[in-house]
Amino acid sequence: MWYVYILECKNGKLYTGITKDPDRRFKEHEEKSARYTSYNPPARFVHTETYLTRSEAQKRECRIKRLRRDEKLALIDGKNH
Repeated sequence: MWYVYILECKNGKLYTGITKDPDRRFKEHEEKSARYTSYNPPARFVHTETYLTRSEAQKRECRIKRLRRDEKLALIDGKNH
């Protein structure tokens, strides 16, 4: 199982990624082993989606990353998918 996730950082910025283990990945972000979140510490997951294959998850991650911030916020609020 693969997960696409959006993290809200402590400064309010949003970070999108994929993983097989959300708990492990969040800890990696907290430990600053991910470049982006080493400068923007994570606060919490605000959105997750589940996919059977890495390919599906990567395609969805790319689509989410192309969204404007307001579109991501609508996705998080459940108003857009």
